[in-house]
Amino acid sequence: MTRPGYRDALEDSGVLTALAAFDPHVAGTPPLGLDLPDSDIDVLCHATDADAFCRIVWSAFAAYEGFAMHQWRSGGRPVIARFRAQGWAFELFASAEPVVAQAGWRHFMVERRLLGLGGDRLRDAVMAARREGLKTEPAFAKVLGLPGDPYAAMLAIEAQSDIALADLLRMRRC
Repeated sequence: MTRPGYRDALEDSGVLTALAAFDPHVAGTPPLGLDLPDSDIDVLCHATDADAFCRIVWSAFAAYEGFAMHQWRSGGRPVIARFRAQGWAFELFASAEPVVAQAGWRHFMVERRLLGLGGDRLRDAVMAARREGLKTEPAFAKVLGLPGDPYAAMLAIEAQSDIALADLLRMRRC
C-alpha cells in the first residue's frame, strides 16, 4: 500500500483539528521535501497546560497503532506522543515554549531558508547524506561543513542574513 502525501495524512487523521487549541505547526522533512520512506510527520505545539494537551491527545489518538505518550513531571520538559495513521508515523511535541521559539521549529525554518537559497543542488546533497543514514540536521551540517554539534550549529546560523547563507552555500558549492 502506498501511503498518501503528508498533507492528506494530516487532513485524514484530523491531527491539526484535534490540536487546534495548541497552535500546531507541521515541521520536519515532509514539508521540506526531504522525507524518506520511514520519515515521520512532526507536529510542534504550544501547551502551557501539559495535562490538557495529554487529555486531548489521549482522547483523539490513543486507539491508533503504536500509540505512546511521554510526559515528564519536572524540568519543564515537553510532552511527546507517537502513533501511526494513514501509513505515516506521527510525532506530536508539546512545550510550554511558543512554537516559534522551539528548537525544532527554528531548525525547520533555517533549513527551509537554506533550501530556498540552495535549490535542487543543496536538496540533492542533503538527500544523499540522509540516504547514508544521517538525520536532517546532521545531513545539513555535513553538507555545509558546519563543525561540532550539528543541532547547535544549525541554530548558530539561523540569525545570518540570506546573503551570508548564500555565501556559505557558494563556499560549499551547494
